[in-house]
Amino acid sequence: MPTTASFATLATGTNIITLLQVKASATATLKIIEWGISFDGSAAATPIKVELCETDVAATVTASASADLMKYNAEALSGGDPTTNLIPVGTSSTGYNASAEGTITTVREFDIQLIAPTNQYVKQFPLGREPVIQVSKFARIRVKAGTGVNAYAYMVVEV
Repeated sequence: MPTTASFATLATGTNIITLLQVKASATATLKIIEWGISFDGSAAATPIKVELCETDVAATVTASASADLMKYNAEALSGGDPTTNLIPVGTSSTGYNASAEGTITTVREFDIQLIAPTNQYVKQFPLGREPVIQVSKFARIRVKAGTGVNAYAYMVVEV
């Protein structure tokens, strides 16, 4: 969560890396309403491989805190702390900037793109067509770049 400073960017790399991971709780699924990513490359180059997917294994991430989860609508604002039972946070739960990808055995791909390092991408899913993250599974935004640049990545989810 930015306060007196701007949002921090995340570094991409030439190996696949999870920039953002959101874990569904053990009792509720998550719907991905929207997601997006933008890069700070200054020259056109080989496009960056970007994917939005569900996995069965967590990446090892920097744990998010309650303040990192921006409450988007009135229902979320009145719902209290989402990390208490709706969106688990931790190094093997919801977080960002993965240091290890884990050994994934099952993946469901929701959106796959090649995006220029000087560009951005936003996708809002049509109503009734939103990807659902199953109980205790992980939504991830993963990237693999030819040359490392920095990125902003986000997901809007509904519990």
